[in-house]
Amino acid sequence: MSQNAHHTFIKNTLAQLYPHADRYALAAKIEQLCQRWKLREQITAPLDQSRVWMIAYGDSIHSGDANALACLHQFSTRWLKGVISDIHLLPMFPWTSDDGFSVKDYRHIAPELGQWSDIAALAGDFNLMFDFVINHISQQSRWFQGYLHGEPRYQHYFISADPDDDYHLVTRPRALPLLTPFKRKTGETVHIWTTFSADQIDLNFREPDVLLESIDILLEYAARGARAIRLDAIGFLWKERNSTCIHLPQTHLIVKLWRAILDATWPDCLLITETNVPHQENISYFGNGDEAHMVYQFPLPPLTLHAFLRGNARWLRQWAQRLEQDAFPDKTTFFNFLASHDGIGLRPVENLLCAEERQFLISEVERKQGRISWKTNPDGSQSPYELNINFLSALSEPGESPDDQLARFTAAHAILFMLRGVPAIYYHSLFGSENDNTGLLESGINRRINREKLDAATLHEQLLSPETRQSRIYASLAKLARIRQQHPAFSPFASQHVPELPDALFGVVRQHPTKGETLYCVVNVTGIPQSLSLPVTGTDLLTGAAFNGACELSGWQTVWILADTQPEA
Repeated sequence: MSQNAHHTFIKNTLAQLYPHADRYALAAKIEQLCQRWKLREQITAPLDQSRVWMIAYGDSIHSGDANALACLHQFSTRWLKGVISDIHLLPMFPWTSDDGFSVKDYRHIAPELGQWSDIAALAGDFNLMFDFVINHISQQSRWFQGYLHGEPRYQHYFISADPDDDYHLVTRPRALPLLTPFKRKTGETVHIWTTFSADQIDLNFREPDVLLESIDILLEYAARGARAIRLDAIGFLWKERNSTCIHLPQTHLIVKLWRAILDATWPDCLLITETNVPHQENISYFGNGDEAHMVYQFPLPPLTLHAFLRGNARWLRQWAQRLEQDAFPDKTTFFNFLASHDGIGLRPVENLLCAEERQFLISEVERKQGRISWKTNPDGSQSPYELNINFLSALSEPGESPDDQLARFTAAHAILFMLRGVPAIYYHSLFGSENDNTGLLESGINRRINREKLDAATLHEQLLSPETRQSRIYASLAKLARIRQQHPAFSPFASQHVPELPDALFGVVRQHPTKGETLYCVVNVTGIPQSLSLPVTGTDLLTGAAFNGACELSGWQTVWILADTQPEA
């Protein structure tokens, strides 16, 4: 986009968002922010098969009272170089609840983690992704306290509403009240919009100054070392009376605006949207190639878990085949993951798994000591929203052999690595953690079952011991990552075809359009040997064995076959 076109786009977008405001004055303020934070030297981080993410908090791997970010840096340099290229740092700002997602101050690092210099040091060795938690802010923040105390600057930063109005259309991600009462300094009680919790106060993007604050923060994150920025809970950004208040056109306009500003100032900084919703709603954030560079692939975790627990890949295959029918904008792709700091969402499979199969997942998670979180529906009823459980614990059977546990877990991650998109591994998966039942029970917070902090020295010793679960899982996943990084057919943009295979098997064919490389990747989702026949000869990248068109896969075995020749058109 030329500079003139860029300026015109900004003014036109502002006119749509704020028809009664002076769009020229707003555009001038945005230009000032762009000049303040503009990239001064070229930085390149190509999005290709070499990019593999790890998801972690700043203190996920810690060493007592030592600087947490410095500890994470030291540990990552020792263990992750050559395996992980990018680290997604979950919110590292001062916070009051929700393990960081109720931010007090967007512009400072939480003192218990370190400071911006520690972020800069980490960014010298890894690409970093920051969280942009801009839908809501802590009730203890300077902004909200200023609102309660009557400071003029903040009087339109939040959304007050009449509790007697009808809000049944509003999409509710939690089984909590939408409005929370607060008392102002004047003694007046106001009811404030709180989509996620009473301590997560929704910001009012109908106020232009809130948009300007968001742009300033976004650009500062890019300038501070973010090579990617995750837009947390972005679907809820804009509120309109008598609407669902999710995925509204104004929300998409703001994402387009952020994208255009980043493209003009920090062109290698990626935008990633986090919308835990059904597929078509999720991919709407690609826009026309002018919104997110990547969207979270939310159906993948529940469908992969379901495939291995059922020993049947039919539902996973049917979903992946439907992806081939979608026409995605150029240079967009998926952020693939199996586990994260949140639970395993059920909304993304509402139209992919029937009620019986969703209930099967719920029952299996409860059998393995997991929990279920709920949401409130428009009619006032409640339905399951996510499964709260460690992914290794969800896949494992009580009392099974370590070899079976390793084989099944590795096979699930082989699917993560071979699908179109970029793979992101939660730190607990990379290091073979299991349910933190103590953390769950002590906190009463479902998601704490999968948020245990790991002692760096203990983990280091576990990884040095080849016989430990942690060491075996890490070595197995690191092998998959290293092989993936060497082959352009695994590019996030390489083509993907999902062939018809027996239900015990799941496979994809990945082909790079210009590098002349084709890979046939197949996983046995059962513990029973399965026969495999494919119209190709080649070499299995995982074992080095020759493949002559047929073989028998052992339980939970994966083959990644590098084809000898390109298939005929």
